[in-house]
Amino acid sequence: MIITATLGFNPQELLGNALQWVESLGYLGGIAFILIYIIATIAFFPGAILTLGAGVLFGVVFGSIYVFVGATLGAIAAFLVGRYIARDWIGKKISDNQQFVAIDKAVGKEGFKIVFLTRLSPIFPFNFLNYAFGVTGVTLKDYTLASVGMLPGTIMYVYIGSLAGNIAQIGSKTQSENQKLQWLIQILGFIATVAVTIYTARIARQALDENVN
Repeated sequence: MIITATLGFNPQELLGNALQWVESLGYLGGIAFILIYIIATIAFFPGAILTLGAGVLFGVVFGSIYVFVGATLGAIAAFLVGRYIARDWIGKKISDNQQFVAIDKAVGKEGFKIVFLTRLSPIFPFNFLNYAFGVTGVTLKDYTLASVGMLPGTIMYVYIGSLAGNIAQIGSKTQSENQKLQWLIQILGFIATVAVTIYTARIARQALDENVN
């Protein structure tokens, strides 16, 4: 954030302008939105603005579909970059860390459950995890299927966005008037966070025990 501010680059403003451009495209707006979401995911841009904006532009149903497709495809692209471009370099850095190796094996065995739980929780950094999971042993199939964990949060945020009158109101009036939904999202995220923490610790411990034996 400090670097972008120094360079005069504001991702939120850029995404806001992109949403206004999508709005002017008519029927082609959905395709353009998905492409923008993919690029934003790969580039570590904040997805909340786009998700809320989808509710304004497309409504709850189509907005949720477009966000889910864009986020999933973007996440897969980042995962593949992490696996085939950065994996070797990172692997050399952690090759002597037996704990990480054990956890890597554990994630490979229980990848779907771990990815699914982290997708449920808004606390875990979505963009970062896309690359990080590429370094682990989780299969692309499990990683992709676990994307369904994004749906509850996606639908709720798209719904909140749909209550805004226009793009300019995103992030202000709409969010402040929907505290119950905000609390619901936070509670869901907290439960998922606790679950993934306990579950990951348990399978990592099992993997470590197997390694020792």
